[in-house]
Amino acid sequence: MKRIVVGITGASGSIYGLRLIEELLRAGTQVTVLVTVAGRQVLAYETGLELDPAAERCTRQLQDYFQAADKLRHFALDDFFAPAASGSNAADAVVICPCSMGTAGRIAAGLADNLLERAADVALKERKTLLLVPRETPFNSIHLENLLRLTNAGAQILPAMPAFYRKPETVSDLVDFMVGKILDSLAVEHQLFARWGTEQA
Repeated sequence: MKRIVVGITGASGSIYGLRLIEELLRAGTQVTVLVTVAGRQVLAYETGLELDPAAERCTRQLQDYFQAADKLRHFALDDFFAPAASGSNAADAVVICPCSMGTAGRIAAGLADNLLERAADVALKERKTLLLVPRETPFNSIHLENLLRLTNAGAQILPAMPAFYRKPETVSDLVDFMVGKILDSLAVEHQLFARWGTEQA
C-alpha cells in the first residue's frame, strides 16, 4: 500500500487538496494529512470545513469527512515523533497541495520548523517524490528562484493551471483535471478526465 503525505497550506485552492485526498483514499492509499495554521483558515473560508486545532479531534473529524477510518492519519505540526519526520520511515511521496510561496521558500532554504516542512525535507534527502502545487500569481523572481532550487533538488513543481481543451463545464471539472495531473505524477490510476487523443467522454 502506498503511503502519501498530503499537506495543505495557506495558499488559495484548498479544494484541490481535499479532492486529492478523496481520490488517494479511493485508490487504496494510506494518507497522512498535515495542515498549517493558515491552511486551516483558508480551508474554512473557501470550503466551510473548519478543522479542530486539537490533533486527535481533527483526526476523527477528517476520518468522518472522508469516511476513511484507519486509512487516514493526521498529526499536529509540532509532532516530530510522527512517522513522516524520519527518513527511516519516509512516506512514498509528499504532496503539498496547495503550496504557499512561504512554505516553498522555507523548504528551498532547507528549513524544517514544522512537521510538513520536515516531511518535505525527508522526501528530498531520501530521494522520494516531493510534489508541490503552487497557487500564486504572478510569481516574483524570489518565487521563481525558490521553485527552480526545489526542482534542482529533486522536487516536481505542478502549478495549479487547469487546461481548457477538455471544455470544462463546472469548477469541479477544472479541479478534477488538476487532481488528475497530480495523480499521474504519483502513478495512481484515476478516471478524472479523458486522455488527449481519445474519444470525448
